[in-house]
Amino acid sequence: MTEPESAGPDYDVVIGGASLAGSAAAILLARRGARVALLERRSRPTAYKALCTHSITANATPILAELGLAPALEKAGAVRNEARWYTRWGWIEPSAAPGPELPYGYNVRRSVLDPLIRCRAAETPGVDVLLGHTVTGLVQEDGRTVGVRASTPEGEREIRARLVVGADGKDSAVARLAGVPTRRHENARFGYLAHFRNLPLRDGISHAWFLVPDMAYAFPNDDGITVVAVLPDKKRLPAFRADLEGSFLDFVRSLPDAPPIDSAERVTKFTGAVDYPLHTRRATAPGLALVGDAALTGDPLWGVGCGWALQSAHWLAEAVAPAVTGGGDLDRSLAAYARRHRRRLSGHQFLAADFAKGRPFNPMERLMFSAAARDGALARHMHLFASRLIGPLRFLNPLAVARAAVVNLRHR
Repeated sequence: MTEPESAGPDYDVVIGGASLAGSAAAILLARRGARVALLERRSRPTAYKALCTHSITANATPILAELGLAPALEKAGAVRNEARWYTRWGWIEPSAAPGPELPYGYNVRRSVLDPLIRCRAAETPGVDVLLGHTVTGLVQEDGRTVGVRASTPEGEREIRARLVVGADGKDSAVARLAGVPTRRHENARFGYLAHFRNLPLRDGISHAWFLVPDMAYAFPNDDGITVVAVLPDKKRLPAFRADLEGSFLDFVRSLPDAPPIDSAERVTKFTGAVDYPLHTRRATAPGLALVGDAALTGDPLWGVGCGWALQSAHWLAEAVAPAVTGGGDLDRSLAAYARRHRRRLSGHQFLAADFAKGRPFNPMERLMFSAAARDGALARHMHLFASRLIGPLRFLNPLAVARAAVVNLRHR
């Protein structure tokens, strides 16, 4: 099906949401010849998302390189995100194991990252960044989306495009207006985080604690800031909220090899969510695509949202750029994007949604986590999975599972 000829589009692509996924998609599409309108409901170019792990997994490092953002991030003080993870079998330490340098992403606060990528989008020829523009409706003809209606500082406006992209987060208005169904996965944990200064971590790298069902992490960030988050089981919520600061600090103090939280300076308020379900949506509809959290909202526990936002933007640009610039079939291109999105992320989301139930480790998880705490090669293998550089099938390939079994037998 081709677009109707009754009204020519104002742009090739209109994107609702100018955070990571939206800005990245705008840049990558414009570089491939598309004319892009990038709409952002907030009016300040320095606006940013506060509730975030403030971490970009290594799967997105090639996209950062393509965007030309890696040097700017390093100049801004972004920290390459090595990590160690605590389990009841001990610490899993990929960086301590012999071998070549591990792939890395970056820990960087969204107050730095969001304005940086939005500014890069505004500087990209072919992109019009429209601040203070809120998508209030979709323009649809013959069963497909052909544009948006937006509330702007100057009043209501209609913007037509060959493709509409929803990059407006987990509660996506674009998805809702298009009638895209949402599959909701309940999360049995709640979470709070805060930023601290002068909080040393061993080897200066990220820490995560798997105290199943409770979880926690501490990520070193730019400007000497460490992001500390606790994610307890919801059964603890009433007592936790009765004394938020005291409960938070007590939780951190109780962690194995706990960072010295009492000697650090808290520089932000506590930010959290008592109900943060995982969302899964179809990534496309006729004339429409979803990227980032609008398509798939992961569990904050894993810190994958920023990486998948950048990856999905890249997949979309690769798939649809020829079509939106007049050289291909848009429906076929959208189908290719949807297949890639589903193939690359559905396995990860399935495991995350299952683990979000707050259940104990299953037998395969016990096998792999316990062996990775005892074997450097398996620790490095787990790093690749945690960085979303490999999927569940490669993580649980027969050779890795056999090695884990042998390692554990030796430690009986």
